Amino acid sequence: MLVAYDDRLTEHLALVQHPERPHRVRVVASELKRRGMLDERIDTVVAQPHELERVHTRRYIELVERECLWLEAADAGMLSTGDTTIDTGSYDAAARAAGGTLAALDRVCAERRAAFALVRPPGHHAGFCVFNNAALAARTFTLETGGNVLVADIDYHHGNGTAALVGGGLSYISTHASPEYPGTGDAADNHIRTDGALLNVPVPLSGIASEAFVALWTRMLRRIARRVRPRLLVVSAGYDFVAGDPIGDLGVAASAARQIGRIASEVATEYCDGRALFVLEGGYDPATLATCVVETILGFEEGQDVDCTDFAAIPDRQQSILGDLESALV
Repeated sequence: MLVAYDDRLTEHLALVQHPERPHRVRVVASELKRRGMLDERIDTVVAQPHELERVHTRRYIELVERECLWLEAADAGMLSTGDTTIDTGSYDAAARAAGGTLAALDRVCAERRAAFALVRPPGHHAGFCVFNNAALAARTFTLETGGNVLVADIDYHHGNGTAALVGGGLSYISTHASPEYPGTGDAADNHIRTDGALLNVPVPLSGIASEAFVALWTRMLRRIARRVRPRLLVVSAGYDFVAGDPIGDLGVAASAARQIGRIASEVATEYCDGRALFVLEGGYDPATLATCVVETILGFEEGQDVDCTDFAAIPDRQQSILGDLESALV
């Protein structure tokens, strides 16, 4: 699998004690290199304002750049929109994360294969985020090709920024802890429309069994993909759902990441001519994060049938949400 990565992504919060720290991607990149999985690396580029404007307002883009420039070299502050810590390197790193994701998208489309954008800061706009990397790639694809995109968000937190962009060929499905920040992602918001689908499946803070999590995603991806028939699969690959994560933790085993890779491969092969783009979101224990990224890539490249599809393991509440959706699909 192609991997988009650049050491300049570590310039965001380089001198700040923060859970979303540069060490996250350094550890992942080191493990990928050790395994020979970083041989096909994509250099990142800085996204330009006109590209960022596909999902963000010019006012917001200028605000981020201005507030980062105002800071002293060793200082950190909060973005005035809230929730995100920034320093003088944040704008450039965030624009590079977005640009690196777009560079990965170009290769995915041109070569009909998969890529992992190992970028930071994250972007689905549920804390710690600056520019919405996954949504930018998805919207760019719909605008440039007219094809449908399915964004699958596995992060512990709801990707409220991506969910707000549903329509125009962009569909979004998510599992996320509830009630938890940012407080969005209610199943009552779910809908299936001709220009896009929204499927929120909240999971209780007490967590979910690994086999249930895999079965849930297998059923969700297959059914929604059958309806929207995406030409590109984008995975908001946040691994803070994994047991032991210091920010999230739904009690799911890291091995579930391999199964997520497998079902993503199945959907990408059937509907997208192999086009899939994984974009890093959360996951705040670096060693566990590295394991999950490796497992996801291995699962995708194996291309085997998902071997953990005990749909009866899905809890009643989530079964009910999926049942309502499937009734609407008839």
